[in-house]
Amino acid sequence: MEGIIGGVLAAFLAIAIATGVKLDREYQRGVIFRLGRSRGVRGPGMYFIIPWVDQKVQVDVRTKTVNIEPQETVTADSVTIRVNAVLYYRILDPSKAINRVESYETAVYQVALTTLRNVVGQNILDDVLQNRDKINIKVQEIVDEITEPWGIVIERVEMKDVEIPTGMQRAMAKEAEAIREKRARLIKAAAEQEASLKLAEASQNISANPSALELRRLQMLTEIGAENNTTTIIMMPSDFINVARRWAESQPTATQAQPSSAPFTPEVVINTKPVDNLTNETI
Repeated sequence: MEGIIGGVLAAFLAIAIATGVKLDREYQRGVIFRLGRSRGVRGPGMYFIIPWVDQKVQVDVRTKTVNIEPQETVTADSVTIRVNAVLYYRILDPSKAINRVESYETAVYQVALTTLRNVVGQNILDDVLQNRDKINIKVQEIVDEITEPWGIVIERVEMKDVEIPTGMQRAMAKEAEAIREKRARLIKAAAEQEASLKLAEASQNISANPSALELRRLQMLTEIGAENNTTTIIMMPSDFINVARRWAESQPTATQAQPSSAPFTPEVVINTKPVDNLTNETI
């Protein structure tokens, strides 16, 4: 009889030891409850708890990824868009994560979902497209402030995609095209202005040294006289043109030679020769 009791006790002790021995990996922690009250965090490694008295809740302290599903939101300039993001968080205090909130995974997801929608709704569409980093940091700060009492830290928030309506995409494409056209016209105007300044400077240099103009004309002849060119150009020095212009200006005009106001008087020729002398002449 005593042998049977001893065997039963030995079996019970073995089961108790096997049940009380716990082993957690490096990224795992065990939150211990003794008779319903929290007794702290144990692990990693091997440790022993009192069987049927202590209860263990295992927590993974590695960084977790939360994929925030696409959701529609209205920006500050009344544009409806769909955004989705990804959130990374890690548990710093497993005891708070278990005792302060019912399900920390669901709580973190819902907080990130609503915060992303609210932050995007406070910005215009251009800021959402161009300043994603600022929106990500803002969402991270807000979510981290909410989850801090739960022993959870938000490591990073990234918006993955922003879906814009088709009509808005066409409008944005037209706007971008207009901006590029404006930029091209400004560049062309600036080039024209710079060219005019260079031409004015060149004209001053040529007026100071007229032979430079002749050299430029000779250079143009070499440029025009290319291979298989049928165009013949005769260059005339500017001095000839200046002399011709001065000669034309020195000549009196038709109005100066005979004023239009002077009356027209025909000339009358009277022949006083004898008739005999006119026989052989043609009148």
